[in-house]
Formats: sequence, C-alpha cells, structure tokens
Amino acid sequence: MRLLYLDSEGISKLIEGMEKECKAIKKNALRIAWYLRGGITYTDILNMSPDELKNANEIIEENLETTKKSNIPFF
Repeated sequence: MRLLYLDSEGISKLIEGMEKECKAIKKNALRIAWYLRGGITYTDILNMSPDELKNANEIIEENLETTKKSNIPFF
C-alpha cells in the first residue's frame, strides 16, 4: 500500500532500504552459519522465522559470553 502514495524518489528510497535490509539478513545468516560450524545450512537459516533467528543469535551471544568468562579458547 505504501507504493500507492510514493513518488519516484520515495520508491527509490524504499527500494534502497529494502536492499540494505536484505544485505543485513544475509550477513546475519552467514554469521549464524559460521558460528554453528556446519550444524545448519545457510539455506536453512534463511528459511527460519524472525523468532528463530532471534533465538539463534541469543544462543550465540550466550555461548560467546560463557567462552569469554571461562577463558576457554574459542577457535
């Protein structure tokens, strides 16, 4: 519905915003895939719901924090 009320400049800005959002989603998916080290595929991550992605990111952050506190090598 937003497109009905936008001029060409507004549509261009909307598209640019969507492209930035897509790049951020792809980068986050690659980040999750890297941290899970083959436990899940990039495609599987892209098919996750926003809630699932949020939970995966929270688990990764928790694990990183635990690793830092315990001084266990991460890599």
